[in-house]
Amino acid sequence: MPLQGAAAELLINVTPTESRVALVEHGMLQEVHLERRSRRGIVGNIYRGKVTRVLPGMQAAFVDIGQERAAFLHASDIVPHTECVDEEDARAFRAEDIVSLVRQGQDIMVQVVKDPLGTKGARLTTDITLPSRYLVFMPGSAHVGVSQRVEDPQERERLKSIVGQFVDKDGGFIIRTASEGVSEIELAQDAAFLRRVWRKVIERRKRPGKSVSLLYEEPSLPLRIVRDLATRTLDRVQVDSHLTYEALKEFVAEFMPETSAAVEHYRGKAPIFDLFDVENEIQRALQRKVELKSGGYLIIDQTEAMTTIDINTGAFVGHRNLEETIFNTNLEATQAIARQLRLRNLGGIIIIDFIDMVSEEHKNRVLHNLELSLAQDRVKTSISGLSQLGLVEMTRKRTRESLEHVLCGECPVCRGTGQLKTVETVCYELYREIIRVDRAYDADEFVAYVSPAVQEILEGDEAHSLAELEVYLGKRVRIKPEPLYAQDKFDVVMM
Repeated sequence: MPLQGAAAELLINVTPTESRVALVEHGMLQEVHLERRSRRGIVGNIYRGKVTRVLPGMQAAFVDIGQERAAFLHASDIVPHTECVDEEDARAFRAEDIVSLVRQGQDIMVQVVKDPLGTKGARLTTDITLPSRYLVFMPGSAHVGVSQRVEDPQERERLKSIVGQFVDKDGGFIIRTASEGVSEIELAQDAAFLRRVWRKVIERRKRPGKSVSLLYEEPSLPLRIVRDLATRTLDRVQVDSHLTYEALKEFVAEFMPETSAAVEHYRGKAPIFDLFDVENEIQRALQRKVELKSGGYLIIDQTEAMTTIDINTGAFVGHRNLEETIFNTNLEATQAIARQLRLRNLGGIIIIDFIDMVSEEHKNRVLHNLELSLAQDRVKTSISGLSQLGLVEMTRKRTRESLEHVLCGECPVCRGTGQLKTVETVCYELYREIIRVDRAYDADEFVAYVSPAVQEILEGDEAHSLAELEVYLGKRVRIKPEPLYAQDKFDVVMM
């Protein structure tokens, strides 16, 4: 049963093979983060790498950072933190050709900005950043920036004035959203911590030894999520692993003491993800159809190029007229869409097909409600207006693989299309293949190995057609079931 009185909770489930973190707000699952030991992400890690290839045509280079595949570094991601140049030289340095920026065999310090995906290696940058609770350190920069989510002008100025004091020749800072209302002492402690980390990175880089080495590793998933998500509205952090609980207590005591009281070791008999129905919610997040409370529903389709979301009224008939039914369904859908984008971690281009509305007021209210619902999303989103066809085009920054890509693989039967040939279609393909083989080769009879579903129809509804084929060929065709064959798989053997 959901726990009462908690506005926001983190549930952390840790096993020897994987760590999972669920963010629950007002009793509903909003985000799921997953890290498997065998496929732990490397985004944020800093490496001393070696340039293995320079590709002038692509304005890029491949860098060995000790991973299975060489990582990719584009010219636009190279800034002179790895070179002894001053800031005035940096602009001219960055504008040059890739051949002038790096050379084959060169040692270079890089940070991973994108995990390896599919056949692609990791994406790199030399623009190093180090995040902490309140700040992001930018080595080699004298800049101070403030998160756009800090909206109060006076607070922005206050924070900028405080953090500006910490900027020196080593680097500048970006002020994170969590800094809002934070004291000067806490910000100073954060800045000092980041400088200590940076000094360690520089020390490790100067050590003699292997040219390819890990200089800095991002904390484990539970620590990383608590660091990035914990705010004053976070009521509880429950961890079901004693070791992780101890590590987390030590981490928050040093860097986030205001969160220490919220961290608890979960000792309940039921699995921790049974709280708030998290386990079932994750399974539902893998389905195309999302039911709305009103009786309407969403259909979410994720493709290589984009994600499409279609809204339908379903069983919802409203109380007054069709226009009201459509408006209320679209209005409810905006909140469901915002939640599903976070829960499924959908990124890139997203097309939302709202049900057509006549009233301009209704259109504006639906669009406004979508913007309000997306305001809770920590990931950057951008929305275009509502088109005449009732479509909204929006983007959501890709930060990691979607939930579907992490938990699911391509179907070996449909190969990711979601479509499967009917048994009737497979029968007719089989007939054509037998005729083709008969014309090409001299055979006395044929044996067709087919799936049990195709065998059933060939010996049932299609028995007459099969008999006609034998008469047409003047040869016998025997059917043999192969239990391991997919529905559209068959083989024709000559005897």
